[in-house]
Amino acid sequence: MKRISILLLVFFTGFVLAAWPQAQTQCKHKPKIITFDAPGAGTGPGQGTTPYVIDSQGTIVGPYVDADNVNHGFVRARDGTITTFDVPGAGTGAGQGTVALGINPAGAITGMYFDANCLYHGFLRDPDGTITTFDAPGAGTVGGSCSTNIWWLVMKGTAAQNINAAGTITGIYTDANGVGHTFLRAPDGTFTTFDAPGAGTEAPQGTWTATSYTLNPAGAITGWYVDSGMALHGYLRTAKGTVTTFDVPGAGTGAIQGTVPLSLNPEREVTGFYLDGSSAFHGFLRSPRGKLTTFDVPGGGTGFFQGTYPVSINPAGAITGNYTDTNNVNHGFLRAPDGKLTTFDVPGAGAGAYQGTIPYGNNPAGAITGAYVDANGASHGFLRRADDEHER
Repeated sequence: MKRISILLLVFFTGFVLAAWPQAQTQCKHKPKIITFDAPGAGTGPGQGTTPYVIDSQGTIVGPYVDADNVNHGFVRARDGTITTFDVPGAGTGAGQGTVALGINPAGAITGMYFDANCLYHGFLRDPDGTITTFDAPGAGTVGGSCSTNIWWLVMKGTAAQNINAAGTITGIYTDANGVGHTFLRAPDGTFTTFDAPGAGTEAPQGTWTATSYTLNPAGAITGWYVDSGMALHGYLRTAKGTVTTFDVPGAGTGAIQGTVPLSLNPEREVTGFYLDGSSAFHGFLRSPRGKLTTFDVPGGGTGFFQGTYPVSINPAGAITGNYTDTNNVNHGFLRAPDGKLTTFDVPGAGAGAYQGTIPYGNNPAGAITGAYVDANGASHGFLRRADDEHER
């Protein structure tokens, strides 16, 4: 399963055999990379294991796609034990099923499931395995297309995406007209919904947020909104409800161009990408005071939907993500808080177009998880341990 991140194949969400020497930092000890597959994961194109998030304990969560192209949730414990699960009511047809997207320090998991009509619904899985399902008030009730690639463009219903230590869940829902809105679900089940100023009011416009890392412990949220011309703009919403919008200098203003925040850390640093006027990806970092810094990984392509794609920033300010080269192959990168860049490829990653290494998250210890796509187009999970970790 590929992330929502290769826009219209790579876009949002969650898409080197040799690292580019000009970007490579020198490490005394090369971090160890562990690969894994969820039991039952398929091995065909578009199938396999896709880890989306890693918590401070080293627990990894995500979905896997079986040989029948059905989605299921999994949890990988620090010791490597993998538990799989399905939400009651999830469809069992191709493209349907359970997609786990977020976990908090207590082990509560949130995500979405597709029913038999491809209507999206949210879920909360408690640490003891108890599952609660829910829909945001105002969410549409007619299904559409089951998709984990371009789902913000086609979704119908409710998609839960993030959960913080307090148990607050955030995500998105589409109304009966297909317009996107963002919600917060309090631990007691109370919903708050909001729209960013300037958000368009036709499908698939509106206010959106990404998977796993856009809600911080204080309750602040970041994401993007789509205006009436289909251009993309960033926003940051404080826990008290104040919404600030922003655009990265150099961001394009055409349809499916602009600024897309994908991660927010406890210090209120925001990272993500912007698409320029040629629809190439570039990385950005927004400081708590609003200062914007842009960056590109050496070796990233400059063509249509090529370039640098940051997805996660940890509490120390380290950023991970992938970059796409001129051949449309994906490679992983880590940007240290001082701006130094390290690139890496997972052994076994394919070297063809839209294959390669795709990190999705990094935790406070510096461990990185994500997926690599092999030469057959199947996804597999990986864990890149931090230099000083001793976990299995």
